[in-house]
Amino acid sequence: MKNLIISACLIGCRTRYDGKTSELPELEELKKKYHLIPVCPEQLGGLSTPRDPSEKRGDKVVTVNGADVTEAFKKGAEEVLRLAKMFECDTALLKERSPSCGFGKVYDGTFSGTLIDGSGVTARLLAANGIRVLGESYAGELL
Repeated sequence: MKNLIISACLIGCRTRYDGKTSELPELEELKKKYHLIPVCPEQLGGLSTPRDPSEKRGDKVVTVNGADVTEAFKKGAEEVLRLAKMFECDTALLKERSPSCGFGKVYDGTFSGTLIDGSGVTARLLAANGIRVLGESYAGELL
């Protein structure tokens, strides 16, 4: 079985900013096909759970209260990349729209629910290092 990096919130861990989960309906099937390597870049970067909502604003990541959390997001992304390399993962299944994990579309930094083209800090770093990144709505492609 291959190893698969996966956002921890997608397997039922309460790691989302609001302390909730986003468990995938395909989880049981994924567990039959892959060794799942759960990660939460925000926690790996030193942020707490729950935490203030964050969004990408240009090259920065800021909270709804205006705090710059970019460095924590970068540190978490580097840790996820380290794990991906350690476990020889060539694919990551990540939480869509997240300022860390979103791939292709992320919130625009206004906290208005507006999506823009772009990727989160972790998704971008993984892709730049040759790791295939998929959002959770593409989980079926892995089955």
